[in-house]
Amino acid sequence: MSTRSTHSISIAGIKRELPLFEIKPGLKIAVLNILGDTELVEASAKALAEELKNIDYDVIITPEAKSIPIAYALSVVTKKPYAVLRKSYKLYMGDATIAKTLSITTGKPQTLILDEKDGELIKNKKVVIIDDVISTGSTLKGMKQLMAKAKAEVVAEAAILTEGDIEEWKDIISLGHIPLFTE
Repeated sequence: MSTRSTHSISIAGIKRELPLFEIKPGLKIAVLNILGDTELVEASAKALAEELKNIDYDVIITPEAKSIPIAYALSVVTKKPYAVLRKSYKLYMGDATIAKTLSITTGKPQTLILDEKDGELIKNKKVVIIDDVISTGSTLKGMKQLMAKAKAEVVAEAAILTEGDIEEWKDIISLGHIPLFTE
C-alpha cells in the first residue's frame, strides 16, 4: 500500500483523493487521472454540459490521451461531435495540421496533430476546447494555434480542473481548482 500524500477534492459531487507527485524539487502537483473512472467522467460531463448550455458551438476538441473520456462523455450528453488532437502522425491522418507546444507532464516539446477528416469537421465551425486539467496552459495554447490554422473559432475553453494560479484561469469553464504544493 502506498503512503503517498493526497489532496482531497469534490468534483461534480464526486469525492476523490488525488495523489501528489513531485515534478521538481520542492514542487508537487495533485494528479487527476480520469482514465477508467466512469463515475467521475459521467458526472463531470453532465456538469460541464450544464456550464456550456448557453454557448453556441458545433464541435468539442480535446488533446490525446487522458482527456478523451471527458470529450466522449460530453459528446454523448450534448449530442455534439468531438475530435481528438493526436500526438503522433499516422498515415491514415492524411493532410494533417500540426502545432507544437511544451508539456508540463513530460517537460518535453509536444506535437498536436489534427487529422484531415477532423480538419474538415471543424473548418469554419465554433469549437469548445476541453482538457482534463489545465496547468500551465501550454497544451491550451497549442490547441488554440491549431484551431486558428484549421479555420475554427474557439468559443470556449473548459476543463474538469484548473491548477496553479487561479487568477490565470478565470476565463476557463471548470468544475474546480487545485493548488500547487510547495515544501
